[in-house]
Amino acid sequence: MTENELSYAIIGAALEVHRTLGVGLLESAYEAALLYELEKLGFQVRTQVYQPTIYKETQIDKAYRIDMIVEEKVIVENKSVHEIHPTDFLRTKTYLKLSGIKLGLIINFNSALLKNGIHRVVNNL
Repeated sequence: MTENELSYAIIGAALEVHRTLGVGLLESAYEAALLYELEKLGFQVRTQVYQPTIYKETQIDKAYRIDMIVEEKVIVENKSVHEIHPTDFLRTKTYLKLSGIKLGLIINFNSALLKNGIHRVVNNL
């Protein structure tokens, strides 16, 4: 599956979670429900993934933590906030750059219409 095909499936699963749970829960509840939906679709998903990075000649273990990596191709950052902050986009872009993954999705489940809370972030490598 391509990144775009995966993102389509991820968004469909997120819509199901939002339709079922509604607005106002903790991020961890949405993440668990989204994990359930994605695994039910047969996707390999890793959650709360600590990643190392190299700073000059020093390795930094647990430099950052990604909410979800789907099929090792798409990063998903789950949010349950009033609005997405510009630093959330910058952070996701950094995660993409450091991981070598091309596509990220920021999904804010605290949106009345989930389609308004879904944002694609692309790593142009």
